[in-house]
Amino acid sequence: QEQLVESGGGLVQAGGSLRLSCVASGRTLGRFSMAWFRQAPGKEREFVASINRFSSTLTYYADSVKGRFTISSDKNVKNTVNLQMDSLKPEDTAVYYCAAGLSVPKDTSGVDYWGKGTLVTVSS
Repeated sequence: QEQLVESGGGLVQAGGSLRLSCVASGRTLGRFSMAWFRQAPGKEREFVASINRFSSTLTYYADSVKGRFTISSDKNVKNTVNLQMDSLKPEDTAVYYCAAGLSVPKDTSGVDYWGKGTLVTVSS
């Protein structure tokens, strides 16, 4: 059964850093590209970043996180994607969801599988 499991969320002060990880398991997920989305209270789920499964140099970012967040494939752990979040702002507070899609997800319509999410809280 395909499954995405996130870890690494927590509470951090503005200007700080957090690293999220997502482990994908299941027979077919090895063929999927991965992404991160987030959903703040009262807002719609929005795209954060994605990475091409077959070329890890092909990455995409929302304008709001460009230059602060970095998505990468973990070279040491198979089917693991990380999201390094630096210079965090209070407006980054949200539940962060790992996602997988046959095409590189850049919006929710391109997602085939979702993780359950991990909460990131940035205090001012």
